[in-house]
Amino acid sequence: MRIFDPHIHMTSRTTDDYEAMYAAGVRALVEPAFWLGQPRTNVGSFTDYFDGLIGWERFRAAQFGIRHHCTMALNPKEANDPRCAGVLDVLPRYLAKDGVVAVGEVGYDSMTDAEEKAFAHQLSLAVEHELPVLVHTPHRDKLAGTKRTLDVVAESGIAPELVVVDHLNEVTVGLVADSGCWMGFSIYPDTKMDEQRMVTILREYGTDRMLVNSAADWGRSDPLKTYRTGRAMLEAGYSESDVDKLLWRNPVDFYGQSGRLLLDPIEHSTPTGETFEGNSVLRGSRQ
Repeated sequence: MRIFDPHIHMTSRTTDDYEAMYAAGVRALVEPAFWLGQPRTNVGSFTDYFDGLIGWERFRAAQFGIRHHCTMALNPKEANDPRCAGVLDVLPRYLAKDGVVAVGEVGYDSMTDAEEKAFAHQLSLAVEHELPVLVHTPHRDKLAGTKRTLDVVAESGIAPELVVVDHLNEVTVGLVADSGCWMGFSIYPDTKMDEQRMVTILREYGTDRMLVNSAADWGRSDPLKTYRTGRAMLEAGYSESDVDKLLWRNPVDFYGQSGRLLLDPIEHSTPTGETFEGNSVLRGSRQ
């Protein structure tokens, strides 16, 4: 089983996670820019974080045999903080960087006017830079948030095939299927979707324009949920080709629209003595 996790926050994960992911078949991933769990207080905090996504984290993933890509954005939650508004001014230079395969996560958290303004602006940046868009749907009042999301996407003029609307469930998937956008599902231990519910949705809607991700971050989450979804599909009677389409070919097709995917295999899957800015994943020799 080969796996491309299209939404996972590896900055908050350990090297043990990278090793386990590689063993399960993960060979590529996309890490969307998101919030830290506490408020950032200035634009410089974002730029350091963005630099880490295209620098150190890309290096760290490669040390474990995994190709790392990312998306860039002012996330919906922090779009409400006036101290972060300047992030929109620095985004264009990051959207031009190698390894940046989409604008995201954008969308709504609490469905405020500030969030909508940042959302619309970043959709326009995606059109300007000819990049796909990863859209976050709110965890509260998800149906209303998804409807409003699709309205803003339509108003932006971006082609629906360049948009994935993420964190969907049984209530919202039909709306996005009808819109022509890609459908994203986060598989979690306790919240959002689980593997069995995902298989039920696949039976009804098929595998076209479907992305399944772990969205693993600093909270209770599981970076192997993509693998576990693949196993659940096989147990439900899906073919290996069906699993490969959902877990590899679909994310390649979606993010490949950026023209920036790098998917050639890495020869090693254990850390070498190579360094990044003088730092090694090995943290020096044994004392």
